[in-house]
Amino acid sequence: MRNADLVTRGLKSVWHPCTQMKDHEGAVPLVPIKRGEGVWLEDFEGNRFIDAVSSWWVNLFGHANPRINAAIQKQIGELEHVILAGFTHEPVVNLSERLIEVTPPGLNKVFYADNGSSAIEAALKMSFHYWKNHDKPGKKNFVNLSNSYHGETLGALALGDVSLYKDTYQPLLMEVLTAPSPDAFNKEPGETDEDYALRQFEAMEKLLAEKHEEICAVVVEPLIQCAGGMRMHHPIYHTKLREACDRYGVHLIADEIAVGFGRTGTLFACEQSGITPDFMCLSKGLTAGYLPLSVVLTTDDVYNAFYDDYETLKAFLHSHSYTGNPIGCAVALATLDIFRDDNVIESNRALSTCMAESVAHLADHPNVGDIRQHGMTLAVEMVKDKASKTPFPWQERRGIRVYQHALTRQALLRPLGNVVYFMPPYVITEEQIRHLAQVATEGIEIAVRD
Repeated sequence: MRNADLVTRGLKSVWHPCTQMKDHEGAVPLVPIKRGEGVWLEDFEGNRFIDAVSSWWVNLFGHANPRINAAIQKQIGELEHVILAGFTHEPVVNLSERLIEVTPPGLNKVFYADNGSSAIEAALKMSFHYWKNHDKPGKKNFVNLSNSYHGETLGALALGDVSLYKDTYQPLLMEVLTAPSPDAFNKEPGETDEDYALRQFEAMEKLLAEKHEEICAVVVEPLIQCAGGMRMHHPIYHTKLREACDRYGVHLIADEIAVGFGRTGTLFACEQSGITPDFMCLSKGLTAGYLPLSVVLTTDDVYNAFYDDYETLKAFLHSHSYTGNPIGCAVALATLDIFRDDNVIESNRALSTCMAESVAHLADHPNVGDIRQHGMTLAVEMVKDKASKTPFPWQERRGIRVYQHALTRQALLRPLGNVVYFMPPYVITEEQIRHLAQVATEGIEIAVRD
């Protein structure tokens, strides 16, 4: 098989996600991948690329990880799938118990879905239904943050605030209430990230005070707004938000789909705020990049609102065909075993420091408006004017130039607009991180040229 052969066949039959397909017939050709191992992806002609974005933020412990492979092989020989309505199996019970152990205290029930958007949808329905079961049907609105993203299905999309994804479908979406983001990129000169987060929280406090009787829940991505350009904020915001949600009788939904499992430097981002949300949505790293699986963890209080005789019709009648798939659960258990056995969070601290040091020289670059980092996620934002942080026009697509250059230097760097970021598998080495930094530096120099 040659690369060109597979590309030609694929263009005739495959509609790729998040893509203008016309690009792949010209300036941005498809990259066919034959195999993966560790941080590396390899095409059909032996070219290799460091997967610096973890294949859309899912891969934690490298491609073809032998421990996870073994878990899959063992489970396939025992049970591939069974309906979870009225039936159960050992992997789903084991995984539920393990997730309850490692997530913030009080999240004692685990509901299963297939992917991140599905988890958000389930959490939204649970919150609304909870208040309905408590005779408060007037609580039917949700609050999001500006520049947020929570998925592509209609409920999840409505909770987002990235116009690129949302504007086209606006007529199909429910209306939500939007509070300003605590994104530290917009802080005033001399203002700390914490001070800015506290200042931004004032608007959220006001919104909850005025409209809490009609609000089911606030939905947030703790610490990093990933699809919103890897914008980051201080954890104090969520500490204050938890207090306010308790004060006004509003649920807090933490979307840790992208930021969970060590991406922010702790196993879960909520740990840095010292909070337990009413709902925690997890996916992506849950199976270390192997299989689609998601969960919504919630409290006994939420669970008990649905627990009654069947005739009351209070049950949560929501399901997916592959809910709690045994193979996916086995992979998730292997993932948690690696975290436990290999002291991953501690080991990542050295890698995180290396990432920061490797790009520190870009702080003085005239077209770098910001370098930001939470744990194993680092972003460099290119701007037209450094002093005012004026962005390059999006139509110029300068980030694509970084992507194209990186492919010639053994790296997969898929920018978000003008933001170049690293979110690599945790098996990456410091030498490989420094190589990515060099490639990114070269790519930025190419991208900012007139």
